[in-house]
Amino acid sequence: MATTQRKKHRFDRKDAYYIPGLDSMHVMMPYMFGDRTDNEGVMGEILDLTEVDKYLARKNEEKPGYKYTWFQFITAAVAKTIYLRPKMNWFIAGGRYYERKNIQVAFNVKRTFEDESEEAMAKFVFDPEGGSPLEQVHTYIDKFVHKVRSESSTVGITNALDAVKKLPRPLFRLMAWTLKKLEYYGHYPQFLAVDDPCYSSAYLTNLGSIKLHADYHHLFNWGTISFFIVVSERKLRPFWHEDGTYDLRNTIKLGLTVDERIADGYYFSKTLRLVREIFAHPELLDLPASTPIEY
Repeated sequence: MATTQRKKHRFDRKDAYYIPGLDSMHVMMPYMFGDRTDNEGVMGEILDLTEVDKYLARKNEEKPGYKYTWFQFITAAVAKTIYLRPKMNWFIAGGRYYERKNIQVAFNVKRTFEDESEEAMAKFVFDPEGGSPLEQVHTYIDKFVHKVRSESSTVGITNALDAVKKLPRPLFRLMAWTLKKLEYYGHYPQFLAVDDPCYSSAYLTNLGSIKLHADYHHLFNWGTISFFIVVSERKLRPFWHEDGTYDLRNTIKLGLTVDERIADGYYFSKTLRLVREIFAHPELLDLPASTPIEY
């Protein structure tokens, strides 16, 4: 489902709309300032989970079975935020600015928590015309995790990688060079992009689930992704009052890495204010996906 419907342009891609009419500075930035990894903007946001915990507890009481989790909540909140803040769905390819035709949030799923366990790439596609964002995510993850952990075969892009991993290095180089050229001109094969997490609106990595303390992950020059989110471990942190007292609350820290060429600091700041609003009022994710949020 497209985030917006627009008039066709000759520079449109299969997966994205070309963005015309930008000011001269933005037109020149892709040529002057290097690749995506040369333009990383890094932010950190500590979010209070008090209301989210209450909300998820109610949801799990009402619908026992496969649990609603705070990672599902974060995934839904990210998708909803991108929908309401469309520049977060922009990317630069071939020196031009584009907006994706849909919203996709990618993440990894391990079959088991063991050193040698394989990972499968998941990609949730948000439907703006669908129901509750959280229900969309919950249903998708339930089905995907069951598939990954119950089947012996690999899924998604892993199959494509397995098919070529034994090629000699010169052919690897030629293949990578060819794919990058196709990407530059907007002709990257869609059957490869559909399961590739680097062709997503945002990539979530839940490092807190494996007790790994990190706040930052780099972007990739491969693909079109402009937004990477590190989800940390839950942690008690003090929230101070004006009289000098404080409360200890469960929190989560999100480490955000963005391509700073797609928007300015003011736009990113307002985007984080929207995220805080959703965490303070998690029931907003029960409303139809396209419902606007005042913040």
